[in-house]
Amino acid sequence: MTAAFPAVMPTYARAEIGFERGEGPYLWGTDGRRYLDFTCGIAVTALGHAHPHLIKEVTAQMNKVWHTSNVFPIAQQEKLAERLVAATFADTVFFGNSGAEANECGIKVVRKFHAHHGHPERYRIITFEGAFHGRTLATLAAGGQKKYLEGFGPVVPGFDQVAFGDLKLVEAAIGPETAGILIEPVQGEGGVRVVPNDFLQGLRDLCDQHGLLLFFDEIQTGMGRSGKLFAYEWTGVTPDVMTVAKALGNGFPVGACLATAKAAVGMVAGTHGSTYGGNPLATAAGNAVLDVMLAPDFFDGVEKLASHMKQQLHGLVQRHPDIFEDARGLGLLLGLKCKVPNTDVVKALRKEGLLTVAAGDNVVRVLAPLIAEAKHVSEAIDAIDKGCAALRAELPARKAG
Repeated sequence: MTAAFPAVMPTYARAEIGFERGEGPYLWGTDGRRYLDFTCGIAVTALGHAHPHLIKEVTAQMNKVWHTSNVFPIAQQEKLAERLVAATFADTVFFGNSGAEANECGIKVVRKFHAHHGHPERYRIITFEGAFHGRTLATLAAGGQKKYLEGFGPVVPGFDQVAFGDLKLVEAAIGPETAGILIEPVQGEGGVRVVPNDFLQGLRDLCDQHGLLLFFDEIQTGMGRSGKLFAYEWTGVTPDVMTVAKALGNGFPVGACLATAKAAVGMVAGTHGSTYGGNPLATAAGNAVLDVMLAPDFFDGVEKLASHMKQQLHGLVQRHPDIFEDARGLGLLLGLKCKVPNTDVVKALRKEGLLTVAAGDNVVRVLAPLIAEAKHVSEAIDAIDKGCAALRAELPARKAG
């Protein structure tokens, strides 16, 4: 090992602190401080840290069997798939280990659908500026962001990107090779931009008109983050394919690609696979998450908290017009559009004991766990007020510099 090069490949600009333990909405740092975690591992730990039911269920599975391989039936996987099918539009589910893998499967479902029907030339998928679909070569190409593609050779073909929210451009991009349309109901990484329902309905209509598959990426919006189990439930628009990961395992790596029987018709034995995907531990975690989220009144509480938090964020914008431009989002996927660099805001809030995360369009994502309470929202708002005051004190010096 070269002395100047770290053992962990330096692909992240990491913060100066790590964390030793967590409980509910809090993390305790290596610096000895307690932090309110409104990053949630970037919308992953939706049920907070050390949730007792999740610990119980995953520990019980650990004491039985960790892994067997998908060449054998896995009871926990079948149970989780049946529950996801029962709760959604889907008829079938494939399990992987991450959001990127789920999206890779979704891309393959879309392409295979047309090949199965005798049109292998239909493989291109329309995507949108500002999107983020993962870090594999194909999902990077789907996202189309130059900063992530640079240096990795030729871009994987098969994706046609159009401007966000322009239905006429989408229609113009449809050609004889078009297979489907891929979109996030809310662009998380892209700046917490909510896609209007009428635009999603327009995409559904175009897909129906041209024989395309509509593919929703709900990696970040799914599993309760929107205030319902999945964000598409707010829209009145049903996709043919949908991906989910992040909060599905509350931090245990698991992703899933859901599809209708019609869309998945070509996905037969041998067409796709995963060594670890849907193993007993991962699907035990997923089932434990659903136990909590599908309990009566759970989402009523999430919606109530989300409404309260969004109102409080709009109040912050009014109190700090020199720092913030707008509050936006859906459910507890919320963001503050900044007038100063969002990374400066994230650092200022961390100094006040609040963890948030930057997004595109100079937005700070504020991602409360779904189990948070009004008192935690008040704690977060107080920290943001204090962080803004500290930033404001620095502004004259920065301008002078």
